[in-house]
Amino acid sequence: MTIGAAHLPGLVSAESTQRLCNNLAPVPLDRPGLRLRGSAEIMQFLGPDSALGRVASGLLGAGSMPVRALLFDKSPETNWSVGWHQDRVIAVRERREVPGFGPWSVKDGIHHVAPPVSVLNSMVTIRLHLDPVGPDNAPLLYAPGTHRQGVISVAEVPAVVARQGVKVSLAAAGDVWVYATLILHASAVATVPTRRRVLHVDYAAGHLPDGLTWLGL
Repeated sequence: MTIGAAHLPGLVSAESTQRLCNNLAPVPLDRPGLRLRGSAEIMQFLGPDSALGRVASGLLGAGSMPVRALLFDKSPETNWSVGWHQDRVIAVRERREVPGFGPWSVKDGIHHVAPPVSVLNSMVTIRLHLDPVGPDNAPLLYAPGTHRQGVISVAEVPAVVARQGVKVSLAAAGDVWVYATLILHASAVATVPTRRRVLHVDYAAGHLPDGLTWLGL
């Protein structure tokens, strides 16, 4: 992924997409994004023999694993925006002082830490679209090539985006977009809001060092 993003149209069949939607239907959404944990169905859907798992292993190697899954459900009732940023922290089971990892924070009782850039560079983010996403329904925006610039300071972000340009992630239901996890991305408020569900999954190439453990699924 030279530019840090790739579109895989129709990767997941309509039948599999609908089955996943049915499994996710009971999930309560009281915030823009909800972490999914403890679901055998989701684990199977994201496992090494799944469509998404094969994409991850093709990019990261046979030891790749899903380490975070989020459900985003944007609708006329929940129509939010997210400014330009990089995903720079990971969730782990417990705090351990390991060189290169920090600062630490706790969110919803979960330990989060900023890892070395090498860890983030060994991750990919895969987004499966459960609904169509057109130009008016808040598609994800990304700045191509920014994953190769390491951690970008907040002050530098506007200039970097202006220099690199902006690409738009349009999709049909069942399409997959794959991103380098460190890529700069954003999402505006939908101007014509319809339901826009996305399963967002972070895959890592392997385990963390020195006793740190991914929180996982």
